[in-house]
Amino acid sequence: MQRGLVMAGVMVLLGCTAPAEPPSWRVMPLQRYAPHDGLAVVNQPDGYGLHIFLETDTSDPAICRPRWLPDPARLFNGNGTTPFSSGLATRNEFFAAVARNDVTKALQRELEALCKQRAPDARWLWAEPPRSEAEVLPVQLPALEQGELLTNPVDELERVEALLRSQPGL
Repeated sequence: MQRGLVMAGVMVLLGCTAPAEPPSWRVMPLQRYAPHDGLAVVNQPDGYGLHIFLETDTSDPAICRPRWLPDPARLFNGNGTTPFSSGLATRNEFFAAVARNDVTKALQRELEALCKQRAPDARWLWAEPPRSEAEVLPVQLPALEQGELLTNPVDELERVEALLRSQPGL
């Protein structure tokens, strides 16, 4: 009987020991617009964290690779049933998160699935995320040509009125 109580006491003490890592580090897919385009990383005990936006680079039609956006959104209610994001988190939090193995594996999994969805015929190519400010490369987007730009609405209205004035009988 006494031995059973001692064993029960030991079991209770073992159950009360702190885990090796705080339970606040939780990694899960969190969709923005389409499946696999976001990853939530809860890095604070109160459910706050990062919402990393996932993008692909398909500038070469034969290859699909990650396009890194190191400015994550702030995650709220990450330990709850309906996590959401708003505002910005810091780049330092992003760098700390992507340095973790569990986050990197989840990023690889989600980005590969996103690539298969967006460019099914392209070859998947993993590229490591930036881990410091010095490794951040600005996203190069193609320049807009004059024909692709919207006209000034005031100028457009003046052209329409001039066209109407030039038409007799209208």
